[in-house]
Formats: sequence, C-alpha cells, structure tokens
Amino acid sequence: MAQNNDVLINDQIEEMEVRVIGSHGEQIGIMQTSKALQLAEEEELDLVLIAPMAKPPVCKIIDYSKFRYEQVRKEKEARKKQKIVETKEIRFSPNIDTNDMNTKANAARKFILHGDKVKVSMRFRGREISHMQQRAHVLDEFAEKLADIAVVDKGSKVEGRCLVMFLVPKK
Repeated sequence: MAQNNDVLINDQIEEMEVRVIGSHGEQIGIMQTSKALQLAEEEELDLVLIAPMAKPPVCKIIDYSKFRYEQVRKEKEARKKQKIVETKEIRFSPNIDTNDMNTKANAARKFILHGDKVKVSMRFRGREISHMQQRAHVLDEFAEKLADIAVVDKGSKVEGRCLVMFLVPKK
C-alpha cells in the first residue's frame, strides 16, 4: 500500500486508544485501536490517523488512496493560487544621462505594473567609488519618477561596488 511519511495508516498507528470518525463523517467515539481497525476492515477501508497531536488522537475510516488523491489535488490548487513575485534588476552608472534614466524608468515601470519587485543598482567603477555618497541622489530621482506606482521597499545601501535600492508596487 502507498505510504506517505506524514500520515500513519492501519497497523502503523501505535496509539492504544483513538477517537474514531466513521466513513460517512459520523462520530463513532473513543475506542481501542484494534477495535477501530476491525471496523475499518469490515467496511473494506483504511484507518487513517488524521490528528496525531489531539488527545486522544483522531482517526478516520476512509479509502486511503482517495484521501491521498484529494490531498495532492488541494496542494496543487494552493500552488496555482499563490502569486510568485520575481525580482527584476535595473542597472546603471552614476553619470547616467536624463534620457537614459527615463528609458530605465520606463522599463522598471513595466516590471512594477506586472507585479514584480525591482532592484535598482548603480555600479561604480574605478575612481567613481570615492564619490559614492554624492551620487546617491540619482537613486532618489529614479524612485521619484516611479513614485506614482511604486514605493521604496529598502532604501539605498552599499553592496560592494554598487548602491542598491528595492522598489515594490504600491498596494
């Protein structure tokens, strides 16, 4: 029989007493595990431990393969509904021209409207790194261009030779 590591079935249940729920959802009551197994075998179904932490543990008389199928289906449905947020990156240098800045801002706008996070990084090369703090205002200007649709998630900070800032869509 197929066995999932997190669910115990039939003879794998080591508890002495369990609360039993019948195959139609009715409460049968608290009984010995061996007696519950007999009930399950009479109905040609499995005894599945569904709440091991309860006092006493709760078992249900059901068809285990159908139970697993429904669990897998619920997990797939949950994965479909969750929103995956990607992080896109926009890079530029500290001496970027206005038109280039507008082009990068438009690209970032598309990403943000799509629902993605945007990592804006300004790379410093050679001697530019000595003027890092004076050029931090460029990132602020970039954030202002997108202020209507985005907010700054993490302000500008230094990562190696780059100044980095994260923008996320407004709620």
